[in-house]
Amino acid sequence: MARISFIGLGVMGAPMARHLAAAGHDVTVYNRTSGKAEAWVAAHGGRWAPTPAEAAQGAEAVFACVGRDADLEQVTLGADGAFRTLGEGALFVDHTTVSAAIARRLAAEGAAKRLHVLDAPVSGGQAGAEAGKLAIMCGGTAEAFAAAEPLMRAYAARAVHVGPAGAGQQAKMVNQIAIAGVLGGLSEGLRFAERAGLDLDKVLEAISGGAAQSWQMVNRWPTMAKREFDFGFAIDWMRKDLGLALDEARANGAALPVSALVDQFYAEVQAMGGGRNDTSALIRRLK
Repeated sequence: MARISFIGLGVMGAPMARHLAAAGHDVTVYNRTSGKAEAWVAAHGGRWAPTPAEAAQGAEAVFACVGRDADLEQVTLGADGAFRTLGEGALFVDHTTVSAAIARRLAAEGAAKRLHVLDAPVSGGQAGAEAGKLAIMCGGTAEAFAAAEPLMRAYAARAVHVGPAGAGQQAKMVNQIAIAGVLGGLSEGLRFAERAGLDLDKVLEAISGGAAQSWQMVNRWPTMAKREFDFGFAIDWMRKDLGLALDEARANGAALPVSALVDQFYAEVQAMGGGRNDTSALIRRLK
């Protein structure tokens, strides 16, 4: 059993923390809205702390899953941040999808304090977090990954050490780039099938067994056909992630013309009021 703190109890963080508690770890939680932390403790046990620094006090490992770079900076390096109280040799794992730059900064700050720091964004969405079947891409030292991997098994189907600090975030960018392209093609294919008057269930049965098959096709085609989008990974968050990828591409010279185009298509759906829709709502812009 390890003394663990978890910072951020959103739709991803809350079930991940729950899996850690269910695995027998001693879990302290922090959330910016204290009511969520109190409710989590009432449901799953453990304790809640009023600040990240207090949550991290005495912890062997601290996990974070917040929103953006600024949120992560606040809960780690801010006046009440976790890095203020984490002891030498402790582990810090960040599951937020953020820039590679802040991942590298936290690794450097952590090294100065003799902490083990891992950037470890996840894929699998809320359903994967609830089921404990997330895919985790990790950047940091081999020592940090070795310390984190046994703990992450509580909610991971797969955890891969991709490379040094920032590599986990870059791998997550690859993940989002690939998803954007798949959803662009899937939206156009489904709309084409509708205009052709085809039986959409039969088309799905026919093509999902071949080279066109994807997770998005199997899991989103039926709901896209019904125009059901009130679930899943929000377009607002996808645009944030694609923005990170496009910024990184400008820095490293990679050309991302399809991703840039799909990002603008998502902007159109946002303008239609669909920012909180699942990413599969991309089809809404195809009249």
